Amino acid sequence: MLSINPSEIPMPKLHEYLLSAVAPRPIAFVSTIDKDGYVNLSPFSFFNCFGSNPPTLVFSPARSGRTGVTKHTHDNVLEVKECVVNIPHYDMLYQMNLAAHMYPKGVDEFAKSGLTKQESVTVKPPRVAECFVQMECEVKDVIVTGLNGGAGNLVVCEVKMIHINEKVLNEEGSIDPNKMNYIARLGKQFWARIGAENIISIPGFKMANELGIGWDELPEGIKHSKYLSGNDIARIAELHLFPTEDELNELGKADFVEEIFSEQKNDFAALEKAIHLRAKIEVERGSLSLAFQLLMIAEKNRK
Repeated sequence: MLSINPSEIPMPKLHEYLLSAVAPRPIAFVSTIDKDGYVNLSPFSFFNCFGSNPPTLVFSPARSGRTGVTKHTHDNVLEVKECVVNIPHYDMLYQMNLAAHMYPKGVDEFAKSGLTKQESVTVKPPRVAECFVQMECEVKDVIVTGLNGGAGNLVVCEVKMIHINEKVLNEEGSIDPNKMNYIARLGKQFWARIGAENIISIPGFKMANELGIGWDELPEGIKHSKYLSGNDIARIAELHLFPTEDELNELGKADFVEEIFSEQKNDFAALEKAIHLRAKIEVERGSLSLAFQLLMIAEKNRK
């Protein structure tokens, strides 16, 4: 294990480690305006949502690591305390990257990137028409974390208006992640495209009113399985109840279970392997209760 004291390595190397480790990061494509009316547009991956009452977004236009100077976005939100946080997608990735170039102050990144200005309703900066989601914000605070190169400036925003393209909504009126075509920032020059093939659904994710059994309550043979991954075991541990004796007795009569026992008669290690591998298949199918019952049958036969 490589252990690093941040104060003992060069800042650019520390920056690389941090951004490669804390990933993928969502992108705030932020439009701002200065006191003279010049518009700026720039993407930031130091960004997330930090509350819904009030609706709060935070992004950080960090100081340049080379020169220590602040970004135009940072300067603008101090002059005009408004911005629009636009959410970009893959089909505009390279146009967004054009807007990230360090153009001189006063240069319009909308024009440089070929993106379309759309008038906002509650704030002065325009929205990016091509973005599926655009959030008009009031800047509530700018928290300075340092004055040297690489230091962050946390722009705390309260969302005043949200615009969502209907094409990314499902029948219930919610945003469908399969339609958003998300992009995310990794370290260095690397990016991620998040499509339907990358999206995982966890039924009942974090159901507060139904606590899982927990890893610590599982029998040792399950917790230390040679054939189940940590994720497999955790999915079993999310179940709320142990199988009943009636369920285990009924499953023990199933043809496939009897076949496993007949093939591995007096060899518990082989029996455990066969049952755990079958349980793994059931976990992958989403049949978690059946997988748990199989594993508990193996535990009952442990010598």
